[in-house]
Amino acid sequence: MEAKEALKHLKEGNKRYIAGKLKHPHTDASWRESLKTAQHPFAVVLSCADSRVVPELLFDQGLGDLFVIRVAGNIAKEKVIGSIEYAVKFLGSKLVVVMGHESCGAVNASLGDADPGGHIGAIIERIKPAVYMAKRLPGDHLTNAIKVNAQIVAEELKESKPILADAVKSAGVKVISAYYKLSTGEVEFD
Repeated sequence: MEAKEALKHLKEGNKRYIAGKLKHPHTDASWRESLKTAQHPFAVVLSCADSRVVPELLFDQGLGDLFVIRVAGNIAKEKVIGSIEYAVKFLGSKLVVVMGHESCGAVNASLGDADPGGHIGAIIERIKPAVYMAKRLPGDHLTNAIKVNAQIVAEELKESKPILADAVKSAGVKVISAYYKLSTGEVEFD
C-alpha cells in the first residue's frame, strides 16, 4: 500500500473512532491465522507510551495493520529508529507517523528545569529542543511544544541514514507528524 492510501486509511479509521462507529477490522480468528507466517503493516506509528493513546483504537485498525512503537514523548533514539527501519525495509511499510498528543506528560515535564531523576532525564533531554523552539510561537506553550516535538522527530527520521533517508528519497516512503486531541479523539496530520 502506498503512503497516500495508508494515510487515507488512518484518516477514515479516525473518523469512525470519533463518531463511535468502530469496525474493529482484522480481529477475527481467520485473520489472526493468516498472520502466523507474515505481517505487512501498512503504516508505522511512533506514539507516546501514554495509556490514553492507543493507535490501533484511535485509527480503528486491527491485527497486523499497524507497526506501533510507543515511548514516552514519542522520541526516537537508536532502538526506536531501528524498529522503524525494520518495518520499512522488511515489512514494506510506506507511511511513518510520529504522533504527539494533547496533555503529554513527558513534554510537560520538559517545560521546567527540575531534574526528575533516573532515566527520565534522557527523555526530557531529547524533548528540550522542541520546548525552546515552541517558546517563539504564539499560543499555548505546551501544545506548541508537543507539536514541534513530533515535527522534529519526523524530520530526524526522514534524514536518518542510510535506510530511512534512502526509502524517503527513492522508495515512496513518507514520514509525517500528527497531533492527537484527547478531548475530541481527532488526529490532526501535518
